[in-house]
Amino acid sequence: MTTPTLPIYLDYAATAPADARVVEVMQRYLTVDQLFANPASRSHMLGWQAEQVIEQARRQVADAIGADPREIVWTSGATEADNLALIGFMRANRERGLHLVTSTIEHKAIVDTAHALEKEGFEVTWLTPGQDGRIEPEQLRAAMRDDTALVSLMAVNNELGSINDISALAAVAHEFGAAFHTDAAQAVGRIPLDVVAQQIDLMSLSGHKTYGPKGVGALYVKRHPDIRVEALIHGGGHERGMRSGTLPTHQIAGMGEAFALMQQQYDEDNAHIMGLQQRFLRGLEGLDGVFSNTPLNDTEKRAVPNILNLAFEGVDGESLLMALRDVAVSTGSACNSASVDPSYVLLGIGTPRSLALSSLRFSFGRFTTEADIDHALALIRHAVSGLRTPPRQAAD
Repeated sequence: MTTPTLPIYLDYAATAPADARVVEVMQRYLTVDQLFANPASRSHMLGWQAEQVIEQARRQVADAIGADPREIVWTSGATEADNLALIGFMRANRERGLHLVTSTIEHKAIVDTAHALEKEGFEVTWLTPGQDGRIEPEQLRAAMRDDTALVSLMAVNNELGSINDISALAAVAHEFGAAFHTDAAQAVGRIPLDVVAQQIDLMSLSGHKTYGPKGVGALYVKRHPDIRVEALIHGGGHERGMRSGTLPTHQIAGMGEAFALMQQQYDEDNAHIMGLQQRFLRGLEGLDGVFSNTPLNDTEKRAVPNILNLAFEGVDGESLLMALRDVAVSTGSACNSASVDPSYVLLGIGTPRSLALSSLRFSFGRFTTEADIDHALALIRHAVSGLRTPPRQAAD
């Protein structure tokens, strides 16, 4: 039986394939002849050993962001981490104020959670980014109030790749006595992260965006009396009382290994991906009507190199997606892919509706090859040219 040929995968921002080294680590903690025990079982050696695996992974994740291992709270992913950060913090700190500041182009895990908080009686100020997809410190300063309890602004946008200056934004939040949270799901291994130097109080992390497993993530919670988070999941008081539930040893070990590898290969990975991005852009030269929604200015480093959001003027994005059946790409965030409306992120930075509907997100990773890029470019040029060619008129 012939194995079907898989599409060229250029959707790393949606999820990355697990690194084989991560899979090898995960396989050690599943079966009866391995270290499968519940890490919360303190009455026997197998439980203690499983707990040691959890703590090693906690340290690996902490090291990647400059944190203390005791500040890492395991979750089921960055979405749960975002919910815990926003809802857990705002509920636990009502006396500090009922005001939250975020932006209109955050991940849906932030946007929808902020809307849920509004229904609970909290107030949300929605900042509008510039055309480069970034929030400037002065914008944030103008939105701050005496009753602002929390600011939540992402480190790297998942559709645009644009980078926020989280150090500067956190400094503004702290000027007004507010805490600062950042969704860093797309940032680990792509930009330098140091929660101490960057003054971060809460940071959401994902396993599967870093060549690790799906279904696991973490929330960094600064160990400080002013940073209190109320649990959303109850039943055992695990994770410093912030998140109950039996910990999935194999997934957590995999996430720890993935974060360690991201640290070790930081320069190598980014040099490889920058080369792929430049090759991709050069390959589109001469194809008219192609516009970048991703800010491309290497001197200012306004965007990570692994995400390119491009508009193809005169081409419907969904039609182009169908024509590129041999290339796995997306029209935006995977969490919003069921919608036929233009990306709210693109509309949020002022992209005209017609161009927003003509846009695709291409994202590269550790396992993308130059051959993948060249093959995808040939298919893209052919598809765009075909979709722009007017249909022939039938003869009379």
